[in-house]
Amino acid sequence: MVYKTRPVDSYGSRRELEDNRLIVGLLTVELFLGEANSLKEKRRLLKGLIDRIKARFNVSVAEVGEQDTWQRSVVGVSFVSCEQAHVHQVLAAVVRFIERQGTVLITDYQTELL
Repeated sequence: MVYKTRPVDSYGSRRELEDNRLIVGLLTVELFLGEANSLKEKRRLLKGLIDRIKARFNVSVAEVGEQDTWQRSVVGVSFVSCEQAHVHQVLAAVVRFIERQGTVLITDYQTELL
């Protein structure tokens, strides 16, 4: 399938292009899963948490590290918006949501804007 794109000039002025920029927020959360006694149990706990995050927020979520460690995990969350404040607000809400779950403990987290 071939997609045609419009030439840059047809989008309007440079100012209009800058006003329509996208802000990508990346949240990396390190978790301790004290209730997990095996990799199978860890995957069950994480799947439930990831499903709840996706259902509550319009974000993408995946386990991105510590996949073979049964009580630790690194989860990546991404969100896209036109407003920097909105990105910070949503990612902060995700952190608070994870903290309230009670099944995992956040050991560290980091937010980046791209």
